Amino acid sequence: MIRTAWIIVISDNDDREFWCRILYRVAVPVLSNMSKGMLRKNMPVEYSHIWDGRNKQVAYMECFGRLMAGLAPWLSLDDDHTSESELRQELKGWALQSYANAVDPDNPDCLFWEGELQPLVDAAYLAHSFLRGYEQLWLPLAPRTKQHYIERFKRLRQITPPYNNWLMFPAIIETFLLVAGEAYDLYRITLAVNKMEEWYVGDGWYSDGAHFAFDYYSSYVIHPMYVECLETLTEFLSPSYRLLYEKALKRMQRYGCILERLISPEGYFPIVGRSATYRTAVFQPLAMLALNEELPQSLPCGQVRAALTAVFKKMFDGTQNFTPEGYLTLGVNGYQPHIVDYYTNTGSLYITSLSFLPLGLSASHSFWTSPAEPWTSQKVWSGVDTGIDRKLI
Repeated sequence: MIRTAWIIVISDNDDREFWCRILYRVAVPVLSNMSKGMLRKNMPVEYSHIWDGRNKQVAYMECFGRLMAGLAPWLSLDDDHTSESELRQELKGWALQSYANAVDPDNPDCLFWEGELQPLVDAAYLAHSFLRGYEQLWLPLAPRTKQHYIERFKRLRQITPPYNNWLMFPAIIETFLLVAGEAYDLYRITLAVNKMEEWYVGDGWYSDGAHFAFDYYSSYVIHPMYVECLETLTEFLSPSYRLLYEKALKRMQRYGCILERLISPEGYFPIVGRSATYRTAVFQPLAMLALNEELPQSLPCGQVRAALTAVFKKMFDGTQNFTPEGYLTLGVNGYQPHIVDYYTNTGSLYITSLSFLPLGLSASHSFWTSPAEPWTSQKVWSGVDTGIDRKLI
């Protein structure tokens, strides 16, 4: 029986408890069903009113891959025999079985891996989940399941991605293959690295292809996957990548500062550009910096935690973003079907989990124990002299 975790006290830290409750609430309907091979049967999927005609089976791969990319660090924590740990172990058990079902051709929830471009995107999020939870989520899988993943990842090489943020998808897959000790295609990684350098436009922002668009694709894809690729290449392939990695990290730190400044005193943030229904995934770079203990000096842990908690409360403290069955709704804050892009479906929305990465830090980490502090917009609008916001040179 699924527990109503949102009424269970699982931590002495109110912010962490709230984050855990929300991520558990988001994950339970997906993993509890997929682990039994019943996600397709029980998940009510809604598609954009201007759906572009692609195979609708992509919804389930989007849902599972994106959810796991955000959930992986939390599930990778050791069992510490707490109430929170019980929830993690429950989700982890479901997740491991769901990973197996996702590539089992005899399982009703075997995912849609071939035939179109979209599987490349969400296979990349699955690969990213394995990078973020290698020991706890990849290594325990059965050899046959691992081989299914390796084969499917490699078959995706037949897809030529568009020249935009999509170049990071084959790059992160090949990076995972490198870590897993499999044959990898360095060209697909190098191409992405070269284009990201070409498309960097300054002050922490990347262009999504040849032309800049003011949206959050630097959050959803570019910063996190690019930094992850370069860090892994530095560790597993050659220290010659270190300078590129350090440069990309500084860019992400600057971008993280900008994201923090976008959070209003009340916890709102600007809704701009396409894929607005990805909700709090906007803050993935800030969350990743916290997880990796790389927040810039100007962003104390207590300040970042307080700012993100304010956003999460605006977004998830009520029921407006959940269907009666517990799945996410089409919209930004509530059911808003006309704000949805042509490629969006219920499964797409689970990318919001990427903002919960700091749950991969233990409850005793300073991110959770530091006193909450006002964030930048709160300080400025209450009359605090915060100093100058300086560009990245």
